[in-house]
Amino acid sequence: MKIVVIGAGAWGTALAVSASSQPHHAHAVTLWARDSEQAAAMQTARRNARYLPDIVLPESLQLSGGDEALAALIQGSELLVIATPMAGLRGALERVRNAAVPVVWLCKGFESSQAGALGLLGHEVQHAVAPNLRCGVLSGPSFALEVARAQPTALVAASAHADVRQAMVQAFHSPSLRVYANDDVVGVEVGGAVKNVLAVATGLCDGLTLGLNARAALVTRGLAEMTRLGLALGARLETFMGLGGLGDLVLTATGDLSRNRRVGLALAAGQTLQQATDALGHVAEGVYSARTVAHRAASLGVDMPITQAVVDLLDGRITPAQAVARLMARDPAQEASTPSDLG
Repeated sequence: MKIVVIGAGAWGTALAVSASSQPHHAHAVTLWARDSEQAAAMQTARRNARYLPDIVLPESLQLSGGDEALAALIQGSELLVIATPMAGLRGALERVRNAAVPVVWLCKGFESSQAGALGLLGHEVQHAVAPNLRCGVLSGPSFALEVARAQPTALVAASAHADVRQAMVQAFHSPSLRVYANDDVVGVEVGGAVKNVLAVATGLCDGLTLGLNARAALVTRGLAEMTRLGLALGARLETFMGLGGLGDLVLTATGDLSRNRRVGLALAAGQTLQQATDALGHVAEGVYSARTVAHRAASLGVDMPITQAVVDLLDGRITPAQAVARLMARDPAQEASTPSDLG
């Protein structure tokens, strides 16, 4: 299979490395960088010095860069993988809008709200700018560095189209990377978006040394928030018990490689939001998606107190200690026992 990965950040690079290293499939994989100089540097050093400096790029992985090269790559591909941050998805979809092959994206989040309009999930952006594409999303609990190292990982390939799901499985399933198919695109995308916001909250909890009991409570109640929003948007309940929901939430909320968790830790340590994000050197999607998640939830009448506390913290309206105090001061409630209780 001829695979083109559009975007040479950490996750795009890791997935390209994984696909080009499979022992039983002769995939022809090209990793495209917007900056042609970055592509040339990676070609020379066989490393992505900025995003995955410790990973040697396989000789079988082709590198390319620049706008002219991308047009030619699109024409010769069998699968296009968009590996931009959420903010770049719209532009990438516009560039591939006439592609006759499956197009999938890796980004997790909501597009930022514009001029009062509700921010969109990936599939909603696609419907708006490239409605004729056959698309899907590859998501689930995955740190780029571990995938690039071929450490055991499981992902979920979500699409309304069976052939797109099968293309993702064929491209990326390997001895170290299991890929499960799912047709609930809404559920998988909501899980991938909301878990980033909840990871900021969990990092805050850990940074304030509130204890493991508090972390477990936060993750569990966060899962309930995620599920409420997903059901309101038309997702299926069982999706949130799988890789795209609970799995991704646990990894991002507790793993030391999580950028969103590290933002919460930094805020708890007294850093400003600007200081916390500058220190990362990468995008922390939870910072950019939090307000949009809260906006979508409010428009649907969905209660998301943890998410709202994160928004108020990021906007500087409350301190880390006040965020915790607000959540603990909420009135007693019954834990949901049926899907209807989550609404």
